[in-house]
Amino acid sequence: MQSMDRNTIIGFVLMGVLLFVYLFISSKNSQELQVKKQQYEDSVAKIESARKKTAPVITDSVNAVTAIDSTATGWARAASAAESFQDLENDVLAIRFTNKGAQPVQVKLKNYKRSDSSQVTLIHDGSDNISYAVNIGPNQTAQAGELFFQLKDIKKDPSGNQTISYEVTGNNGETIVHEYALKQGSYLVDYTIRLNGVNSLLTQQQLNLNWVVDAHQQEKDVKYERQQSQLVILEDGEYDYFNLFSSDQEKFEKPVHWASIKQQFFNTTLIAKDKFDAAQVDWTSPGEDTTSLIVAAKASFQKKLTGDNTAVIPLQFYFGPNDYKILRNVGVDDMDKIVNLGQGFYAFVRPINQFVVMPVFDFIKKFIGSFGIVIALLTLFIRLITSPLVYSSYLSGAKMKALRPEIDALKAKHGDDQQTFGMEQMKLFREAGVNPLGGCIPALLQIPIFFALYSFFNANVALRGERFLWAEDLSTYDVIARLPFSIPLGFGDHISLFTLLAVITSFLISLYNMNMTPDQNNPMLKYMPYIFPVVMLFFFNRLPSALTWYYTVSNVITLVLQFIIQKYIINHDQIVAQLAQNRLKPKTKSKWQEKMEEVQNSQKRVQNMQKKGK
Repeated sequence: MQSMDRNTIIGFVLMGVLLFVYLFISSKNSQELQVKKQQYEDSVAKIESARKKTAPVITDSVNAVTAIDSTATGWARAASAAESFQDLENDVLAIRFTNKGAQPVQVKLKNYKRSDSSQVTLIHDGSDNISYAVNIGPNQTAQAGELFFQLKDIKKDPSGNQTISYEVTGNNGETIVHEYALKQGSYLVDYTIRLNGVNSLLTQQQLNLNWVVDAHQQEKDVKYERQQSQLVILEDGEYDYFNLFSSDQEKFEKPVHWASIKQQFFNTTLIAKDKFDAAQVDWTSPGEDTTSLIVAAKASFQKKLTGDNTAVIPLQFYFGPNDYKILRNVGVDDMDKIVNLGQGFYAFVRPINQFVVMPVFDFIKKFIGSFGIVIALLTLFIRLITSPLVYSSYLSGAKMKALRPEIDALKAKHGDDQQTFGMEQMKLFREAGVNPLGGCIPALLQIPIFFALYSFFNANVALRGERFLWAEDLSTYDVIARLPFSIPLGFGDHISLFTLLAVITSFLISLYNMNMTPDQNNPMLKYMPYIFPVVMLFFFNRLPSALTWYYTVSNVITLVLQFIIQKYIINHDQIVAQLAQNRLKPKTKSKWQEKMEEVQNSQKRVQNMQKKGK
């Protein structure tokens, strides 16, 4: 059994291992991405051939030249018009629509800037496309995204809400109408497809909708942004997510409510109010950082239309930030799940973020203007409310330390007979009233809080562009020096001062704990205090400065708490006296102790039988 401080070290080692696993799962190094390069090139060619859409040259709608053959009618007219554009905007979105396919061709977020100070643009001049096949004659089909619609109507009500509608008419009077509604203050765009003549327009009334999305770089570190990008989908009431930093394909056989291409801080989402019957999503991501493309995705959705010869398909687009409050109140089921507050193996930390971390963070933000100070105060709050766990850990360790002479005596007495030593040691703990796991359990209970804060700061869009001390943007790494070369294993070509501070304070904590346990015999535990900070240095150097600042503050608080608890609160003489009193009390074995003794006795019998056999 380990001493109290050894148990504390084990707790930190386990936290370090889990952190390593978390970082490994959520990131891939450049060598792994390079392996995907050929897949990317092949898949892009496939998506481009499926898109069948060339990016239009953006011109002002007033000056657009219309070249329509006056004698053409029906589908011939829809195939021969010139492209024109119309702009709609509210206080948060600026959208440009094209009559080619009657769809958005450019979407800008008015309240957000890219790393180069330009506006965040989620659709880049026709890079995205939404389309579906329609029958235009016997054995003839056309993609709606390639047809030129006529502008039907533009309206704006007194509240500033706007609608725009386009229409195309077939040879036999069939009509397709695309209508968009944009409300003030909303990132949600209502998109309604109205079909008149479904039986002739669609084969067996089956709508096959194709959605192509090219997500481009918005943040400073394109590699890190790729690593944070995901496909998030709500299928049959349950959401799922898939990392997008390598090429892949996913099929969904159950009803799909919405599908989202999520970048680090923004997302583009297609929502089906009546749900799609099934879907498939293919995506590719570049294998190197020479392009601004984050991911190229192509989604196919199927919807069986029933009823009359007319149909209304109510859809919606979301173009906006990964803001938890906005997504939670947007009016679409589970859209807040797009924000990574804990997913997959770490989903258990999401409630901590939702009901503890976020409310406290928002409360402090009401009174403090600097996000750096808000982070420090939040960290202080969390560490103070968990300080009883820290005290319990060190108190248990102090008891173990008081028993150290007797444990050493037992070890010397029994030598290599580990079974007998273990049984005698358990007996000693029981007599003294000491729980040998008392130092580990409190440290393990802090792990969910640790990863909750890690997820929260990594996903908080409010940190974008916020300065603190020498950090120009808390949502990305700070830089105090640029290197003339790039160091592999995720380090990069820069040095982050917040990362250095986090590493140094972690090293000081390790040294402090090692000094409290000078007779460390386990080589792994002996060298871990030196290995872990080095691992941190490589993984943390490219993390957002909000994370490394939080980790630095947390480490400083840990050092202060350790010093105060061990120097002024824990009294060694009182602990020794308490242990002596415990020895005089009648002893009862817990079920755990009984089980442990049964295991040890069984192992002892097996060991004796092996010795007799020899």
